[in-house]
Amino acid sequence: MKHTEYRGDRVKREAVLDYYIRNGEIFSIQSQMLADITGENTIYEVIRVIDGVALYFEEHMERMRKSAEILGYAINKSDGEVFREIEKLIKMNNNPDLNIKLLCSNLHQENQDFLLYFMKSHYPEQAVCRRGIHTILFESERENPNAKVVNNNLRQRVQEAMETARAFEALLVNNEHYITEGSRSNIFFVKEDHLITAPPGDVLLGVTRMRIMEVCKKLQIQVKEELLHESQLTEIDAAFMTGTSVNVLPIHSIDERIYHSTENLVLQTVQKGYLADMEAYIKNRKARD
Repeated sequence: MKHTEYRGDRVKREAVLDYYIRNGEIFSIQSQMLADITGENTIYEVIRVIDGVALYFEEHMERMRKSAEILGYAINKSDGEVFREIEKLIKMNNNPDLNIKLLCSNLHQENQDFLLYFMKSHYPEQAVCRRGIHTILFESERENPNAKVVNNNLRQRVQEAMETARAFEALLVNNEHYITEGSRSNIFFVKEDHLITAPPGDVLLGVTRMRIMEVCKKLQIQVKEELLHESQLTEIDAAFMTGTSVNVLPIHSIDERIYHSTENLVLQTVQKGYLADMEAYIKNRKARD
């Protein structure tokens, strides 16, 4: 079990706009109470809001509950309560297209602490999408890959390495030199007509990854769930990362290796399929609401 904690000063640096919600109550971002928040045994989830819709809400809540279960706890708040609070947060902040962070802390206590706030959100510019991103290999692996817990130490070390290399993302490599996932994303490799991505037991199963798997099934694109060894990077044709803020983002380089990912037809097909899936979800959610 991994014990984690968060502090209000970090939340205050992340939170943006006018209001946040704590345990069902609305507060001003300027409130000193936000800076005073502390908590232990913390899990989190990040949900993207587009056109007033919390994208893939159901999958995000399912994963958040799974994170709690892995640590031996359960989230007390119902999905319905969380959904209504998200709707309230969106309206109170004038319907922005940004990411919302859900934090559930003090899981071991009857009175858990549940926060929702809009956070600083960074989406890749069109020029980056057209070219692809630079990434690096970074030797590290999550202690508990299937639970989305706060790990400030790993985050800081990775961030420093990426800044030094001017990289957009770091690909985590385990002690046997297999590539598992990105520091904040899932990674897919393209080899000929199929995809390769790490199996469930070795990575955090991102919501975008899960939707990509469904899209590939519909498009009849084979996905092999297996680890890729560092030495096999010379054998792949393209690569991309997936995540809440980046969708399907082509990788132009891994350390010194160059890939023409943006020109790869398989990758382009997956990109188009995922965008269509997003649009369909938003349309269906608006029809229900």
